[in-house]
Amino acid sequence: MKKRRLAKIAAVLSLALLVSAHAFASPTLQNGSHGHDVMLLQQKLTEIGYSLGKADGVFGKSTEQAVAQFQRDQKIRVTGVVNAATWRALKTAKKRPWGSDVQPPAKTDDTPTVKAPLAPNNVPILPRAKVSNIIQTAKNYIGTPYTFGGTTPKGFDCSGYLQYVFAKNGISISRLADDQYKLGTRTKSTSQLEPGDLVFFTTYEPGPSHCGIYLGSGNFIHASSSKGVRIDALSNSYWQPRYIGGKHIVM
Repeated sequence: MKKRRLAKIAAVLSLALLVSAHAFASPTLQNGSHGHDVMLLQQKLTEIGYSLGKADGVFGKSTEQAVAQFQRDQKIRVTGVVNAATWRALKTAKKRPWGSDVQPPAKTDDTPTVKAPLAPNNVPILPRAKVSNIIQTAKNYIGTPYTFGGTTPKGFDCSGYLQYVFAKNGISISRLADDQYKLGTRTKSTSQLEPGDLVFFTTYEPGPSHCGIYLGSGNFIHASSSKGVRIDALSNSYWQPRYIGGKHIVM
């Protein structure tokens, strides 16, 4: 038992020393990076309370989201890219006072509290009577700027925007686009969509990486990375070839 405890202490010290060294070497890491430096980053983020799944040395979406959240908590520029400033912050970062096993701090007006359990996958979740409220809430934030990792009216990313809009209406959905893609039932064509349903696109990586709420008449509302929250047509020359499907969530 003593040997195991000593080994654990040695591993923690080794990780701290490596992070300290990397703070000076400052290797830039981003989505698509892989190798020992990424493994080190993932281990450190996990150690201080950021959930990203398995530390596998591959910098994917979950690692990018964890980095963005860390940057936001540290009040440094939120990019999802690990640069010198992020390494320096990691060097002195302490374990978060909240996480998957601890309740987060009290919510502010910008982050609505939802007591409902997480919506189930593969079934409709939006009562038809709430559709107009969802759409009106979504439209209330037209013009809000895009912020990578953003989940409040100060700045949204696409999935953070959807999560916020639904939370405002008492419905709890997952944070990431690929998890939101598991909601509802798949529609075979855009003609089967109805207002309130979700629409998904592939952009910077394979699979569902962008999402929005269908408004009807071929239009959807979303948090665009270039222009913030706005309404676009599914037939738009950019979005049409990137459309991968809709999910029927209205019941």
